[in-house]
Amino acid sequence: MKTYEFGNAGSNIVLIQPVDDHDLEGIENEFEAISGSCGMSVRLTAVRINNWNNDLSPWEAPAVFGKDNFGGDASKTLSELVKLCDDKDKRYFIGGYSLAGLFVLWAAYQTDIFEGVAAASPSMWFPGFDDYMKKNEIKTDTVYLSLGDKEEKARNPVMATVGNRIREAQRLLKERGVNCILEWNEGNHFKDDDIRTAKAFTWVLNTKI
Repeated sequence: MKTYEFGNAGSNIVLIQPVDDHDLEGIENEFEAISGSCGMSVRLTAVRINNWNNDLSPWEAPAVFGKDNFGGDASKTLSELVKLCDDKDKRYFIGGYSLAGLFVLWAAYQTDIFEGVAAASPSMWFPGFDDYMKKNEIKTDTVYLSLGDKEEKARNPVMATVGNRIREAQRLLKERGVNCILEWNEGNHFKDDDIRTAKAFTWVLNTKI
C-alpha cells in the first residue's frame, strides 16, 4: 500500500485515511478544507488501497453491484494501518468514505488506537454489519456518521437499506455512550465526497481536541 502525506510532519495529530484513485484526485482539496476549518496543525496520511472490495470488507460477502465479491481482508489492511501509528506521542484518528467509511467504523471495534472515527457516507448496507454492531463493543468514544439525503433512494434494494441502517447505528452508539452525530448531506452518494470527508474529520477533531 502506497502512502501520501499532507501537512505538518511534526504534528502530534495524525489522520489516517484509506483511499482509492478517485479519492486521491480530491485529497488536496480535502486537506485544505480540514486545515481551514479545524484551526490546528494536522498530518494526513492517505493510504492507497489496492483492491477496494477485497481489502476493506470485514468478511466475505457476495457482490451487491457489479461482479466483484467482497473478499473479507479488512484485518490484513488494518494490520498495515496500525503500523503507521507507532509513535506514542501522537494522537491518531481514522476516517474514510463509502466502503472505507464502513472499514474505519469496523476498525474501531478491533483496536483502541484511534481516538475518533470519521465515517462519511459509510456502506452501512454491508451484509451483517448491523448485527455485528449489536453484538460487539466499539473501542472509541467519538464517531461521526453522514449520508447523502438521496442515498437511501437507490434502486438497488440492498443499498437502499443504508438510511435505516445508519439511523440504527447512531442510536446504538449513543445508547452505549459514544458521542455520535449523524449528518445529512444534500445529494446522492457521489456528490462532494472530498468535502464530506473533510467535514467528518473536522467534526471529530473539534470534538476531541
